[in-house]
Amino acid sequence: MNIVNIMWAGGSPYVSVHKVHQQILSQAGPGAKISSWLLQGQGACYGGESTREWHLSHRLLKGRHVWRALRPWLRGRFRDALEQANAQVLLLDGLGVSRLILPLLKVMPNLRATVVFHGKTRLRRADIALLRAFPASRLTFVAVSQTLADALAQDLGVPVQVLRTALEPDGFRRNLLGRQQARQALGLAEHGVRVLGAVGRLVDSKGFDYLLDAFAQAARQQADLRLVILGEGGLRSQLQARIQALDLAQKVSMPGHCVGLEKLYRAFDWLLIPSHSEGLGLVLQEAVMADVPVLCSELPVFREQLGIAGYYAPAGDVGAWSNAIAACSDLQASTVANAQYQALQPEQAWQRFSQASRALLGRA
Repeated sequence: MNIVNIMWAGGSPYVSVHKVHQQILSQAGPGAKISSWLLQGQGACYGGESTREWHLSHRLLKGRHVWRALRPWLRGRFRDALEQANAQVLLLDGLGVSRLILPLLKVMPNLRATVVFHGKTRLRRADIALLRAFPASRLTFVAVSQTLADALAQDLGVPVQVLRTALEPDGFRRNLLGRQQARQALGLAEHGVRVLGAVGRLVDSKGFDYLLDAFAQAARQQADLRLVILGEGGLRSQLQARIQALDLAQKVSMPGHCVGLEKLYRAFDWLLIPSHSEGLGLVLQEAVMADVPVLCSELPVFREQLGIAGYYAPAGDVGAWSNAIAACSDLQASTVANAQYQALQPEQAWQRFSQASRALLGRA
């Protein structure tokens, strides 16, 4: 079986999306030949398999205005590349990739495709028409959480499979650094401090702006608090300016995207996830498997994973988040972490995910 995995972009901001595709492809079986495409950016997509970097411009990919005239030429290039790869199965990264690639199914009858939705997206009428133009035998839709699948199914009017992303827990835990090693890797040399972590792209939806305000209020009452924000994105300069304005330069650090970030969770006493919206929130799973308790926004997708074991605060509510951060010191972190691990059930989740991925790729 020849599988082509087509990703919108590469680079550190898209690590979580790539992890999802890597986990799905890991179930393809020893006989499968996997190749990956990056439409923008660079970097390896999946293990040691080949990655083709297309280096296409954002304007060309969006296809607006005069750039729309180049769509037939671009799709012709894609078709030639798929034929050369003898592609049989496509794994597509969300709506943007689908808009470009799915029309080729009309002229390549031996192809079947799966579209993986990683977050809520705005569907236009033309998108819905395109996504509904093929039978279920040739086109499958999957979403990384039940919450997202329900929303998409309502918008599309067709079934959307739930493929709640999971990580292989034993391998993940084996690779974790211990507390002191992880803190050294992050340059955290202070002793006698409590370190809160936040991980994600530096974009509006992640809520790091109001998190800084909430942390500042909590840190006035608890001087031993520190905050580390790991990630890159367009809001870096804005967040750094806010850190300076709040006089938090000695308490908040932003190291950027760290290679091997998934090994570093035990540097944190708590992980904070202040997102306004999420498709799944893979960092939640990673923290829980690292035995790090999680404080997260009151979102259905987080409730779906942690239930009553979760520790929640309303997204965007600075006062509530400040109080919740301060209250973490009164909780037994290990007890919270254990309860969240039991709620997430990583071993069972991985088994379900593996079975569903094999079925999706035709190995059932």
